[in-house]
Amino acid sequence: MPLTFRKSFRILLGVRLNINKRSWSITTGGGKNGPRHTRSSTGRRTTSMDLPGPFGWRRTRTARRH
Repeated sequence: MPLTFRKSFRILLGVRLNINKRSWSITTGGGKNGPRHTRSSTGRRTTSMDLPGPFGWRRTRTARRH
């Protein structure tokens, strides 16, 4: 089993800095029943939201690098 590295820090209320082996990202939002918006250093943008029951919702966009 490979070892993985992932660490998450709370910077401000509702803002988290997530660090892993290859990139970092900032997540905002995600309060009660609200969406979370994540922007990664690799250009990926993700919006996600928890829905009741076994459902979840996620939309990911990856920006082109110039």
